[in-house]
Amino acid sequence: MTFMINRLAIIGVGLIGGSLARVLREAGAVRSVVGIGRSLANLEEALALGICDEITQDALKGVEGADMVFISVPVCAIPAVVAEIAPALAPGCIVTDGGSVKAAIVRECEALMPAGCHFVGGHPIAGTEHSGAAASFASLYRGKRCILTPTDQTDRAALETVDRLWRLAGAAVCAMEPGHHDRIFAEISHLPHMAAYALVHAVGTADVEGENVLSYTAGGFRDFTRIASSDPAMWRDIALMNREALLASIDGFSGSLAELRRRIDHGDQAGLTDFFTIAKQFRDGIIS
Repeated sequence: MTFMINRLAIIGVGLIGGSLARVLREAGAVRSVVGIGRSLANLEEALALGICDEITQDALKGVEGADMVFISVPVCAIPAVVAEIAPALAPGCIVTDGGSVKAAIVRECEALMPAGCHFVGGHPIAGTEHSGAAASFASLYRGKRCILTPTDQTDRAALETVDRLWRLAGAAVCAMEPGHHDRIFAEISHLPHMAAYALVHAVGTADVEGENVLSYTAGGFRDFTRIASSDPAMWRDIALMNREALLASIDGFSGSLAELRRRIDHGDQAGLTDFFTIAKQFRDGIIS
């Protein structure tokens, strides 16, 4: 059976939303794409780039007649967006999102769905430090993973449709409970961003005899801290929405850092070798 979305509304036509529209267009799996957002300049660029067929800053107008709505806005704003568009959703419309925090979003958005409409939580694990429509590209999701977070309330047909959408985009799709998702991603995504921001902040504000310490950075520091160039507003919202799981992750990281400090302070050569070796083995396991 051929997969086709007649009218796709994308709220937030940036890297994530724009890339989804591009790959669906390339696959011939969407007839019409309407781009919705607050920045007229970004929407006009999306239109000029052929990402969208039409654009509007009016979310209610934009979702009219859509059989699917994809929301890619800062996570704290997703429930408010769903509340805004709910009165205009057509019967049978599927609403899904790309937020990297799921439990609160899924809980709130499921409760907002009009009768006959369906919410499916999603998290495509892909991205760069760049944003905006111009940063999008069709191959963003190829070979990446997308996690769907169904609940007991999730419509099975809607879940299957969203699953097919992401597989068509080139992603490997799996499902997990929303809270379990949030605990995992606090560790592997949210904590690394917090660590990168904290490291750059610490080094950038370090007072070393009046030197601009950052002017001496080379490849290692720049590679490690690349993600600190990500959108601050987006990561502010993620940190607040996944607060409980993230704080537990930060506490665990602080414990590891404190242990590392202790071994350095004690001149513990064997302990340092062991600490670094274990970490290297974990890292090498990711690569292999």
